[in-house]
Amino acid sequence: MKAIACAILISATAILPALAQDISAGERSWNKCRACHQTGEGAKNLVGPQLNGLFGRHSGSAEGYSYSAANKDSGITWDEATFAEYIKDPKAKVPGTKMIFAGIKNEQEIKDLTAFLKQFGQDGKKL
Repeated sequence: MKAIACAILISATAILPALAQDISAGERSWNKCRACHQTGEGAKNLVGPQLNGLFGRHSGSAEGYSYSAANKDSGITWDEATFAEYIKDPKAKVPGTKMIFAGIKNEQEIKDLTAFLKQFGQDGKKL
């Protein structure tokens, strides 16, 4: 019985790192976003809104950013699942969005990017 439990634990340990979110990898993925968005203390709206405190925020609500009606009226509250669906294909998730981005299709890259973004509170400070 101990041998089976040990084998399960070893198997789980081998699988989990591949599924874990990697903030460093997410920061590299963030390079695809930074031409239009900012995070961190002092982040400003650019072509797209600043993304501090994104998770838990309602779509179309970053102060001072001029959103499309589609984004403001989407009814989205950002969470991990919604963000993952959106970032794969923004125009499919929110038809009429101003966001011009082909999307990120790789599930692990999306998880890593999510981990990177989740570290910034509304004030831009790392949590």
